[in-house]
Formats: sequence, structure tokens, C-alpha cells
Amino acid sequence: MNTNKTPHIVIIGAGFAGLETARALANAPVHITLIDKNNHHLFQPLLYQVAIAGLLPSQIAQPVRTIFRNQKNLTVQMGEVTAIDLKEKFVKLEGSAIAYDYLVISAGTRTNFFNFETLEEHGLHLKDLESAIQIRNHLLSMFEQANHEGDAEKRKAMLTFVIIGGGPTGVETAGMLAELISHVMKKDYPRLDLKDARVILVEASAHLISSYPDELRNATKKLLEKKNVEIRLDTRMQDYNGQRVTFADGSYIDTQTLIWTAGAKVVELINTLGVEQASMGRARVTPTLQLPQFPEAFVIGDASFLLDENNQPLPMLSTVAMQQGKHAAKNILRLIDNKDLIPFHYKDPGLLATIGRNAAVARIFGISFSGFIAWVIWVFLHIYRLIGFRNRIVVMFNWAWDYVFYDNQVRLITKE
Repeated sequence: MNTNKTPHIVIIGAGFAGLETARALANAPVHITLIDKNNHHLFQPLLYQVAIAGLLPSQIAQPVRTIFRNQKNLTVQMGEVTAIDLKEKFVKLEGSAIAYDYLVISAGTRTNFFNFETLEEHGLHLKDLESAIQIRNHLLSMFEQANHEGDAEKRKAMLTFVIIGGGPTGVETAGMLAELISHVMKKDYPRLDLKDARVILVEASAHLISSYPDELRNATKKLLEKKNVEIRLDTRMQDYNGQRVTFADGSYIDTQTLIWTAGAKVVELINTLGVEQASMGRARVTPTLQLPQFPEAFVIGDASFLLDENNQPLPMLSTVAMQQGKHAAKNILRLIDNKDLIPFHYKDPGLLATIGRNAAVARIFGISFSGFIAWVIWVFLHIYRLIGFRNRIVVMFNWAWDYVFYDNQVRLITKE
């Protein structure tokens, strides 16, 4: 227990949930320690644009210390939490331990390869800046190699890009990659026959973006097909060896690029807590976002599992994480003041997904629509939510330039 009179709150994770919790406590009489293994906050909804050479990493990431430089009651600690003692109320980092009065776990998730060892070895995944840069380097290298490859079959394999997972990330990645090929690479490689290039989106279920309404699913499929994305539904991947992806129905595709967007699971830290877990290992929390047996500990964001009013799990979205962060902060202050805690209720702001330039799907205030208007809304909402005014200006300029000239300045192959 912290011996100071000022309550000590430890927040693990500087994602959307952790950031909103810390911000909501800015004027409270508490001391906050914010711990993250990285020194930056990542705007993950735009991570795929780094992978598809649309944005620079610095345009979607902001140093955590810069974000909180004016918040006097907060200390930033860079490091990875290796263990949590919920009974004695302290967290362990490499070589140190930090005691807390109240704990907020917003550690997020990691990629779930579902025990496909060859997939984990040879496939690409999109989870952080490092993996996004790896994908960008790989994609650009494929075009460079294909440009001087004399063997037609090898060249086709180099220019075949398979994306596994028809959720929002897979859909957005496929749409942007198709545009990169048809509008940008076409100019960069005038001697390369890009008719051989294929973008193939594979989904195991019968629908793309299955959590969206039927009209948005259908609109998404049509928009992707208009961009020449090949869509394979009801198709399960069986294996990938770096050269060929095989499917459960016996079919296969020769490709040197497989981007996996089909699964997520909690970080290993959640598995060590000894608490009840649900799908994907998410920790079950009470309606007030607390761990049932440890009222001083809150779990929020993607790492938490809570049912909504319709008895459905809350989705793993940034909007959920942000609302939970603010709510956890309120409940911690009520806990400090010995007041009754308030159950969390998610206010759904709607659904948005982009399929590329001029193309997006949206459902706002119960109304579904697609195309240019949905895309404009998507652009402005994402820019508004970016951390840092400078980043907003840079991203807006970059997108405006790309919109007019079908070009960008981030097609760099760099050292990882």
C-alpha cells in the first residue's frame, strides 16, 4: 500500500484506454504512473496506412512524454510489466517494483496465429510500428524484385498479395493496397506489367466485416471488387510456407506475401493474473470495469470482456477503449471518495471503414451509407482524433496531395 496521503494510480498501457484514463485524472488529487513498453502512443486505426506506404510512422505516433508534459500529477515509466501481484498491490518491471493504490490495466492485445507455426514464421502481421514498417519494406521489395525477374511464374508470385481476414483491418488494407498498385506503382514501374498483380482478400466466414449490417457488408464487397480486389469467402487457410498458401478445400495460391489480420488475443500479462477469462483470453470485468475479487484493479480496452445491454460482448474498438478510460477514471475517484460506482454503458458513435480513395462505408445515427460522403466523414474523424496538432496538419496535407496527384513520398525501403 502506498504510504503517501496522495493515492497512487498505476496505468499499464499508453493506448487509447490508458491515455483517456490519465487525461481524465489530470486535475485530480492523485499521483499517476503511466507504464508502457514503448515511448509513444500509436494511433492504431491508421497503422495499415504505414504498411501500405501511405503515411510515415511519425505521422500516427506521438511520444508519451510529449503528450503529458504539462500534466503535473503524472510520471511516465518506459518498461514492460512482467508480473502483477493483485493481493499485495504492486507491479513488477525489469529490475523494479511499483506499489499502487489503484490499478488500471489497458495492455491491449497481440496477434493470434492460432498455432500456425509456419504462418508465424513466414507470414506478415500488422500490430505495431515495427510490423507495419516490415510490411512496407516487404511490399516495396516485391515490386523491385519483380521488375527484373525474368521468370513469368516467379514474377506473378511476387506480385500476388494475399490478405487473410475480412474484418475492418483486412478490408482497409486490401483496398489501399489495390489503389497503391493501380495508381502509384503503375507510374513508378512503367516497364513492369502490373496486369499480373493481384490482391486477394480471404475470409473464413460467409461475410466481410461480419459485425457490420448487411447493407454495409454488401457495399464493402462491391467497392473492393470495383478496385479489382479478389474476394474469397468461406475459405479457411490451412498452411503457408512462404511460397504457397494452401486452403482447407485443397486449393492454393503461389505468393511470397501473406498479411495476417484474422486474429487477436490478450497479451501474456493477462494470462498470469489468475482471473476469469473469456474469448481471446480477455479478462472478465464487472459492469463497473473492475476485476471481481480485486475492486482496486480495473481492466479496460481490448483486454477486458464485458457484455452490453443485448448480452453481446463489447467490440474491440478504439471508441470502446476511450469511453472505458474516461469511465474508469470517474469510478476510481468515486472509489477514493467512498461513493457508489457507476456501471459502464457504451455509447455507440457508429461504424466506419474505408476501402480507399473516395470509398468508405458508414453507419451513423442508424443510417447506413457508402461512397464519397462516408469517406469524407472517415477522413475528418480520424484526423480529429490524431494526437498532436502538427500531426493533423501533416496527415491532412499528405492525404490532400495523394488525393489530387495519386502520389505520396513515403515509399522507402529502410532498415527495420
